[in-house]
Amino acid sequence: MPDTSKVTPPADGAPITRDGDRLVVPDNPIVPFIEGDGTGPDIWRASVRVFDAAVAKAFDGARRVAWLEILAGEKAKAKTDEWLPEASIDAVRTYKVAIKGPLTTPVGGGIRSLNVTLRQILDLYACIRPVRYFDGTPAPVRHPERMNVVIFRENTEDVYAGIEWAQGTDEARKVIEFLEREMGRTIRPDSGIGIKPISITGSKRLVRMALRYAQANSRKALTLVHKGNIMKFTEGAFRDWGYEVATEEFRDAVVTEAETWDGASADGKILVNDRIADSVFQQVLTRTADYDMFATPNLNGDYLSDACAAQVGGLGMAPGANIGDEIGFFEATHGTAPKYADKDVINPSSVILSGTMMFRHLGWGDAADRIETAVERTIQQKKVTYDLARQMDGATKLRTSEYADAIISNM
Repeated sequence: MPDTSKVTPPADGAPITRDGDRLVVPDNPIVPFIEGDGTGPDIWRASVRVFDAAVAKAFDGARRVAWLEILAGEKAKAKTDEWLPEASIDAVRTYKVAIKGPLTTPVGGGIRSLNVTLRQILDLYACIRPVRYFDGTPAPVRHPERMNVVIFRENTEDVYAGIEWAQGTDEARKVIEFLEREMGRTIRPDSGIGIKPISITGSKRLVRMALRYAQANSRKALTLVHKGNIMKFTEGAFRDWGYEVATEEFRDAVVTEAETWDGASADGKILVNDRIADSVFQQVLTRTADYDMFATPNLNGDYLSDACAAQVGGLGMAPGANIGDEIGFFEATHGTAPKYADKDVINPSSVILSGTMMFRHLGWGDAADRIETAVERTIQQKKVTYDLARQMDGATKLRTSEYADAIISNM
């Protein structure tokens, strides 16, 4: 058992365990949380009240979450002189499911991204981003309701595992010389150099998880997104390995697009196809309803998930999860917005909706349904925080805490 001596679990909670691939969830699960930096505390205070109310109403008080605060980011640095204490990592490993607000990541020099570090240390290899429209939300497109996709983005490779050497350094010079001498490749000597690895292991396990999700949630299609027309042995290989998983491990459940061209029927099966990344970016605007699920390498998924979220109201309305074989970590998809910290004005919907993903992960779908229905009803009533109110005629601008009150009253 990992060392959690610096984290005292709540006495009224019990740990989540695993039985093979299945989570075993008690009626009072201990769930670690990181409130986050900047606006994180305001968001968390609102979100946790929504979570507790939904669980209480869904299960008539028979279930509850035993919350356990763990530290990361600025609060951890102030209290422990560490940005990411080992005790926090151990707690997540122990209790299997966790949720967090936004964490500080300085641009340029400074600490490494805590979000990336958590994903890599805990092997949370799938970043899962469902993007759907909540009726009434201001959106920049004519038909935001056509957007309803789930994006599976590889979380540990590609640029997240990238190796770089700065222009002008001895290391960059050695790599350039090696590539010219051994590989016959000419690179301008004043170049910075970067390498991005994409593996069979990383690619196949991501697509495997995406297809399992498609089966469990009755999704109809999975699109592999890549730039394989240019980068044939990394992104092109991701595409090829994805098709291998589909046809070798899910043969009875899938049909490929190429097979349909030869007359195979897609009725009752998951259609697996692929698209070049730049094509997908225009097609999610022009043919939005044609897409159902995506599986992507890291960088493509980073771009695509934010672009899709923009069509339904932005990152403030976008939930996210980072999932591995052992652990599920749910999180806000936006930044810390420090200029709004402690002002009780920010939109907490990203964390609130990430909580619905968490409850479904736990098998508590009734609580998740109550939250989503109440969020949509609250937006339809035009009772929203400032970011949405300024885009609506006749809206009632609420503080973060008041928005949580409105959601709870709409349950």
